[in-house]
Amino acid sequence: MEPTTYQSAGVDIDGANRALRAVTAEIYATHSESVIGGIGGFGGLFRASFPDFEQPVLVSSIDGVGTKTKVAAMVGSYRGLGHDIVNHCVNDILCQGASPLFFLDYFASERLESDVFEDILIGMAEACRLTGTSLIGGETAEMPGVYVDNEIDIVGTIVGVVDFEKRLPRQKTRVGDLMIGIASSGLHTNGYTLARRALFELGGLSILDQPDGLERPIGEELLIPHKCYYQSLHPLLQNESIRCLAHITGGGFYDNIPRILPSDAHAKIDKRSWEPPQIFRLIQALGSVPDAEMYRAFNMGIGMVVIVDRDAAPSLILDIEKEGDHAAVIGEITAGAHDVSII
Repeated sequence: MEPTTYQSAGVDIDGANRALRAVTAEIYATHSESVIGGIGGFGGLFRASFPDFEQPVLVSSIDGVGTKTKVAAMVGSYRGLGHDIVNHCVNDILCQGASPLFFLDYFASERLESDVFEDILIGMAEACRLTGTSLIGGETAEMPGVYVDNEIDIVGTIVGVVDFEKRLPRQKTRVGDLMIGIASSGLHTNGYTLARRALFELGGLSILDQPDGLERPIGEELLIPHKCYYQSLHPLLQNESIRCLAHITGGGFYDNIPRILPSDAHAKIDKRSWEPPQIFRLIQALGSVPDAEMYRAFNMGIGMVVIVDRDAAPSLILDIEKEGDHAAVIGEITAGAHDVSII
């Protein structure tokens, strides 16, 4: 009888180490002067020195890519997933006004495929460099029997910093404030279980199909990376007319906007104020998905909502568009129940 090893049982420790070494240069390229030590320690070290902050507050968040990984496997393209998880996390802490400091990742699979792992980490490193975030650590796990059929899972944790007096929400949202919606790049990282069912199971489409109105095949459309709003929005947060931000992720409009509303405020959204991208219309038509479900499962073309003083909205929209993002007023705050209505 052959001796049993960890590798023969399904876990290749040496393979994981080789894959990590292959992307070491990309990871080191994300490190700022605040990163202490190298890769491979039991914990990442980051020097907590904030001379430009009067009262620095650390802001943390954790999230995952979800079943977008299934589409990546269908297409055979994974690098965008690295951008997805970093950008999602950066956007989340941006809603507190924070600048990212460092990022840690979790990559799990049924069996490690080195090229997949390396591609995702390179994507993470690229996204980290674009936002000034240091990729200082992570965890790689092979778990046969937990994950099956070459499945992968991707999770990220981020830590950022904001001055206490500059954190968001900055001041109480008021009746009459306007909601500015900033365009998404597509589905981002939410709703893929519903999208796959509508498009592939019910609609009978393949990843190579390109229905009317789409600029690229379905597979490529679904893999467009989650847009990062940090570069365009963070420089504008010194504008005192901005009340708060809501990142439209899982739960869509109905679950995310109430997170930033006072108990006596109601968000009234006019869905006629923007045109949802064709991919959402296709999902809805092929899956016979009700409107309310669409606006709860998906971002419908709006990735970030900014609540702002009514008088300041026109100039803020111009500032956002100067940074390259499309923005428009999509609704207003009224008195009433602590929830959202979409008309």
